[in-house]
Amino acid sequence: MGTHKKFLVAVLFLSALGVHSQNFFNNHSANEEQRLDDLISKMTLDEKVDALGNNTRIPRLGIQASGSVEGLHGIVLGGPTYGERENTPTTVFPQAYGLGETWDTDLLYRVATYISTENRYLFQNAKYRKSGLIMWTPNVDLGRDPRWGRTEECYGEDAFLTSCLAVAFIKGIQGEHPKYWRNASLMKHFLSNSNECGRTYSSSDYSDKLFREYYSYPFYKGVTEGGSQTLMTAYNAYNGIPCIMHPVLRDVVMDEWGLKGTLLTDGGAFKLLLSAHKKFDNDRGAAAAACIKAGITKFLDEYKDAVYDALNRKLITEKDIDKAIRGNMWISLKLGLLDGSQDNPYSGIGVTDTVAPWNKPKTKELVREATRKSVVLLKNKNNLLPLDKKKIKKIAVIGRRASEVLQDWYSGKPFYTVSVIDAIKEEAGNSIEVKYVESNKMDSARSVAAWADVAIVCVGNHPTCNAGWEQAPVIGEGKEAVDRQSIQLDQEELMLQVNKVNPNTVGVLISSFPYAINKADKQLPALVHLTNCSQELGHAVTDVLFGRYNPAGRLTQTWVKDINDLPHMMDYDITKGRTYMYFEKEPLYPFGYGLSYTDFEYSKVVVSDYEISKGDTLKVSFSLKNTGKFDGEEVVQLYVSPHKRLSGEPIKQLKAFKRVFVRKGETVRVELEVPYSELQIWDETQDRFVLPNIKRKIGIGASSDDIRLNAVFRTL
Repeated sequence: MGTHKKFLVAVLFLSALGVHSQNFFNNHSANEEQRLDDLISKMTLDEKVDALGNNTRIPRLGIQASGSVEGLHGIVLGGPTYGERENTPTTVFPQAYGLGETWDTDLLYRVATYISTENRYLFQNAKYRKSGLIMWTPNVDLGRDPRWGRTEECYGEDAFLTSCLAVAFIKGIQGEHPKYWRNASLMKHFLSNSNECGRTYSSSDYSDKLFREYYSYPFYKGVTEGGSQTLMTAYNAYNGIPCIMHPVLRDVVMDEWGLKGTLLTDGGAFKLLLSAHKKFDNDRGAAAAACIKAGITKFLDEYKDAVYDALNRKLITEKDIDKAIRGNMWISLKLGLLDGSQDNPYSGIGVTDTVAPWNKPKTKELVREATRKSVVLLKNKNNLLPLDKKKIKKIAVIGRRASEVLQDWYSGKPFYTVSVIDAIKEEAGNSIEVKYVESNKMDSARSVAAWADVAIVCVGNHPTCNAGWEQAPVIGEGKEAVDRQSIQLDQEELMLQVNKVNPNTVGVLISSFPYAINKADKQLPALVHLTNCSQELGHAVTDVLFGRYNPAGRLTQTWVKDINDLPHMMDYDITKGRTYMYFEKEPLYPFGYGLSYTDFEYSKVVVSDYEISKGDTLKVSFSLKNTGKFDGEEVVQLYVSPHKRLSGEPIKQLKAFKRVFVRKGETVRVELEVPYSELQIWDETQDRFVLPNIKRKIGIGASSDDIRLNAVFRTL
């Protein structure tokens, strides 16, 4: 008999004799598994069924509810749409898409650490007592198609980049303590959820190879390297089986990857399993049993009647429920909700540390840093940027987006916001005259642009489409439940009209998605991109435009020129022309693209070992010199490609990157490492990852299309 079974038998024996263990599960110094055994043995059947719900708590045993909260780029308090947010303000960072464009894992770790700390503060501080400790973040679905309405929530189209950023974010959310978590990080939505229209019944279909190498890869890394132990399943099906009951939940996520915590359905997904996916002929009991047996441990809609029905019909047993809720209770244990231990380093946040985190000066500095690091310089003809204030007397600021800091449905309500026009006026002071117009009504934009030395035009999408659920009056905009039907920017014409009368026109694209701004790219001398929502948005723009900060953001998606360059929206086989790995047409801007105010020279590449076998690490070093006039950062990128490409193989794949600061005139030595595991491929005949015996090419450069150094190596 195993140790845990012996312990449980002893507990039951003592209980029968009237000798109680006085809640052994509260003993923070005891073995975790024994604590869970004790807890589950004390729970009634009704309490166990309750524990299959989202907000696990057991009042009779003094166990506090964990609660849950959204946290993609700040804490969300309130309802499912932005208009229902509570008045309690929270710190708001750039959208996840913008955080991805920083290509900075250290920054994402620090941002997540802050968000997590603020969340603990709101949960534990007596003034608030709000929020929940299970944070529904990050979203590691992959942006395979720029029309996807929730592109704003993802880190881009690349599985490797997304996995690196997600691991950093997860570690920041959960903290580094060996016993307790600051918060629990829940990744979503498993699996391949990147169409909004039809998401409740559609199926994402592709090969097992793409499952392993692409769609599931960020989740795999999030669990095995990041330490996330909670996942939310997607509404859609994968290869014909709804994700809420797919065998991969138990067979892969739990048994292979080692997830031992929570598998949560999305909101209403259990009901949709019957009504939208048309499964089980409206037999809710059979549906609940199938979900629990597949690995689901929490339901996010009404489920109790179905679970009791399944129990009564012996479709599941109480032991099945014990097995399911064990992971949920383990999450509560890791969050410190089963004890009041002084060993928990997070128990004093908001209790002994009563200074609100949003009131600390370093908070504003972090948001500003994150936002300006996300800015991507798309074009800078004749070095129009950075603007020289000594040579400027009049600035025209044009466009509605200049006076707004818009929030999405996964934003909190920020404590303050700094718009672009506010920041420009602050920057201009008394020495530069600034005029602002919202649009070109009565040719007002053209008039003020003709008057000015420099015109700054701010355009972009509205992150909630300025409309209700499933509504998007502008077809180039999207959000949850709405995919984009166009990749054209309806305000592009405004930039062109302004540029016609003022050759010194700067376009500021504040958007949650890529746009096919082909004409603007050809005609405007300068263009920058950043995403919505950050409370420091305006300062980030002026920091970059006026040279206080040299931009180094990089695109995380391929920006195509034409919507007709994209495959069918519902074709999930990315080998048919999706992402930089398989896209063979000329993009508007390639994956990894972004300019700087300075120039960098790559040279002297050295490969430590030209033959890599299992257990080895490919190490590549090179010299990076800043040959320009400004200090700056370069995001160096290493791609691996086949020496001779075969049908179905990717053109190239990102395998390493680093954001490197170099002072002007200086040279640094950069080393990038690629462990052998990142060079493996999924062999469908053997049903496992293998390291093939082939020759491959290394390409190092500033984007997927700007390779400066090359080398060759072999895997064995």
